[in-house]
Amino acid sequence: MSTSSRLDRESCYRAVKSRDRRFDGTFYTAVRTTGIYCRPSCPARTPAYANVTFHPTAAAAQAAGYRACKRCLPDATPGSPDWDVAASVAGRAMRLISDGVVDREGVEGLARRVGYTPRHLGRILVAELGAGPLALARARRAQTARVLVDTTDLALADVAFAAGFASVRQFNETVREVYAASPSELRGRRAGRPATGTVTLRLAVRTPFAGRALLAFLAHHLVPGVEVARVGSDGTGSYERTLDLPHGSGTLRLDLGDETRAGATAFVPATLRLTDLRDVPAALERARRLLDGDCDPVAVGEHFAGDPVVGPLVRRTPGLRVPGHVDGDELAVRTVIGQQVSVAGACTVAGRLVAVHGRPVETGAPGLTHVFPRAGDLADVDPESLPMPRSRGRALVGLARALADGNLALDRGADRDDVRRALLALPGIGPWTADYVALRALGDPDVMLPSDVGVRNALRGLGHDPAAVLAAAERWRPWRSYALLHLWDTLMPRPDPIPRES
Repeated sequence: MSTSSRLDRESCYRAVKSRDRRFDGTFYTAVRTTGIYCRPSCPARTPAYANVTFHPTAAAAQAAGYRACKRCLPDATPGSPDWDVAASVAGRAMRLISDGVVDREGVEGLARRVGYTPRHLGRILVAELGAGPLALARARRAQTARVLVDTTDLALADVAFAAGFASVRQFNETVREVYAASPSELRGRRAGRPATGTVTLRLAVRTPFAGRALLAFLAHHLVPGVEVARVGSDGTGSYERTLDLPHGSGTLRLDLGDETRAGATAFVPATLRLTDLRDVPAALERARRLLDGDCDPVAVGEHFAGDPVVGPLVRRTPGLRVPGHVDGDELAVRTVIGQQVSVAGACTVAGRLVAVHGRPVETGAPGLTHVFPRAGDLADVDPESLPMPRSRGRALVGLARALADGNLALDRGADRDDVRRALLALPGIGPWTADYVALRALGDPDVMLPSDVGVRNALRGLGHDPAAVLAAAERWRPWRSYALLHLWDTLMPRPDPIPRES
C-alpha cells in the first residue's frame, strides 16, 4: 500500500476545496493531469477529485514524478507539526535531515543517530513519509536552494554549495527536475553578486505568531558574549546570537514581531553571517528550532478554547511559541547552571563560563564575542574552579563528559524517553532539569514542570490554587508545553525599550 493512500482522501480533499492554510506542510496535493504538486491552499482552480493524489512530503510527490507548483510554491511552507508531537523515528530523522546530517555523514550517519540500520530506517521513512533518506535530503536541498534563489543575491554557484549540493551540475539538474526551470530562470532577471558570507532570507511560520512574547523570553535569558537583543518601544525588535556550526562559526539575527491573523503563513526575517556557506541548511534548521517554526498555533488554541485557566491566556497572547534552542548541549549546560538560582543569576554565571572557556570569534556585531563552550571543552574542567557550588559544578562536568563521550545525544535524533532516562542517571540531574531540556532542546510539546516555582507563582497570581490546577493538568495533553509557556508569560518582564538602529 502506498503512503499516499494512508492519508484520508476525503479529509484532504475537503482541505483543498476550502484552501485551508492550516494544512500547508502537513500534506501535498499532486494533480495527474498537470504533473505538478501544490500546497492545500493553492489559489489555482480546485482539481477534480479523481485527478488528485495526496502525499505526506514534498519528496514523496517528487518521487512520484511531480514537479513543484510555481504559483503556490509548496516548498515554502513550515514543516509538519506532527514531527514534534509524535516524535516518531521518521519525525526525528526529518529533523536531522533538515540539519544536513545526510549531506555531512551519509545515510549511515543518519541511521546511527536514530539507532537503526540504514536498511530498516529506509523502510520506515518510505512507509511513513513516502520517500527514503536520500530522496528526503534531495528535496530538502532543493527547497533550501529555492529559498536562497528567491530571497538572496548570492551567485548561483554559491547557492548550490550553500544548499548542500556536491556540485553545480547536480544543483542544476535537481532544480530543473523539481521546478521545471533552471536556477537562472527561477531568479529571472535578478543579478547575482559574489557571496560575502551574509545571507538574508525569510522563515515561514504558521499564524498567529506571538513574536514579541518570544523576543521577551529570549531577551530575559541572554548570556553575555553569546546573545544580544534589541527591543523597540512597541515590543518588537531583534534577537542575535553566535552559532557553532559543522563547518565553522556564524551569527543568527531574527527580527521578531506579532502576526495576529489566524490560519495563514507569516515570514520571520533572518540574517545569517557564516564563515562557511555550507552551513546554511544547519543554521536554518536551528533557527526554526528556536522559533518553534513548525508549530500549529490554531490547533493549540482550539485545544485550550474552553479551559478556564489557559483559555484566557491563549486569547490574550495567541500564537505563543515554545522557545527552542540552537544547540542542545548548550541548553543542557545552561539548565544545570540555572538549577535553584534566579534567571539573572544563571545568565551571569553562564557569561563567566563563556568568558573563560568559550571560543572567541570575530562577528562584527556588538556584544557577540564568543561561541558557547563545547561539551568537550568542559569535560575536563576542575569542578571546583567553576563559579558555582561544588555539587552543581560536578553535575555540570559529569553532563559535559556524557555529551562529549557520545553517551548522551541532544540533537533531536534520539528517543525522548531514552534521553530522559540517560539524564536522570547522571549525578545532580533531577526531573526538573531533564524535563526543561526536553522542553527546549528536544522540542517536546507536552512537558509540564509541576515543581517549578514560576508555574506556581503564575497560578497564584491568576487567582488559582496551584495544587488543584496542576493535579488536573493531564487535560492539557498533548500541548502541556504551551500551557506552561502561557503561565510563564504572565510573569515575563518585558525588557526596557532601547532606541532602534537607524
